[in-house]
Amino acid sequence: MNNSRLSRRDLIRSSIAAVSTLPLWAKQEPTFSANVKVVNILATVRDKKGQIIRNLSKEDFTLLEEGKPQGIRYFSRESDLPLTLGLLVDTSLSQTRVLEDERGASYRFLEQVLREDRDKAFIVQFDQVILIRQDLTSSRKDLESALEVVDSPDPRKLGGGGGGTLLYDAVRKISIQVMKKLQGRKAFIVLSDGVDVGSAITLTDAIETAERADTLVYSILFSDPNAYGAFSLGSPGKGVLERLSRETGGRFFEVAKKQSIGQIFESIEEELRSQYSLGFVSDEPVTASGFRKIRLTVKQKGLLVQARDRYYAEL
Repeated sequence: MNNSRLSRRDLIRSSIAAVSTLPLWAKQEPTFSANVKVVNILATVRDKKGQIIRNLSKEDFTLLEEGKPQGIRYFSRESDLPLTLGLLVDTSLSQTRVLEDERGASYRFLEQVLREDRDKAFIVQFDQVILIRQDLTSSRKDLESALEVVDSPDPRKLGGGGGGTLLYDAVRKISIQVMKKLQGRKAFIVLSDGVDVGSAITLTDAIETAERADTLVYSILFSDPNAYGAFSLGSPGKGVLERLSRETGGRFFEVAKKQSIGQIFESIEEELRSQYSLGFVSDEPVTASGFRKIRLTVKQKGLLVQARDRYYAEL
């Protein structure tokens, strides 16, 4: 495990009091005055058939903040731009039988999506504890080694309590300790059955910390149908993962007979390489910290935008 600390170069420059600064990889980095607050939105656009649309321009988009039109100052396509990606793997006892499939598919995904000259990733496992198996790295070899040791706890050491699943705490910890300190395009993928047991915070708290870190959350529901007994109906954590992804601007997936985990990872890879990045400066001054509603649409009929619907304005 790489124990190196995050570089100070990754921190938001103190001279820019920004809600979400524009990525350092922008072709032409803008110059800001001391109090400029730039909000960055990542968006995916699809047609009615679900096909991703990649050829839009800034003029094709319309942005509202609290119902008022806002000008889009900065625009870029994300196909070749750097990415920080986290993988959060549920290793609680309910996931024991699906872990091997998760490990294999996760490595194949990282091998495909990670470009060692510009992208970075990290791996976290969570059950009754949260463990960073691999810090931020661009090394596929280090990530593969970390995935090999991702495993469920020994049930004999749980004292008969069945352990825990600190899903909400894991989202909060990674959002605050890793994602909030980074600039640019960032997302993490949660592989879980969505059932939280023992977290100190609520789902709403977890979502808000991810939003404040400007992080997309992709959720993959991968559950053992026998984990909660023969008479359980559906997946009890499905609604949790759906909400987690929807409210952060990510996307929810469910492993099923018609869609394998490998196919899901392929869909996520395509989306990550086909996003638009839009930046705006609000016309409304910040007089108090809090969330503000935003709505991003396209002018062309029949196209749907996937993006977050609010951001945190910080005083």
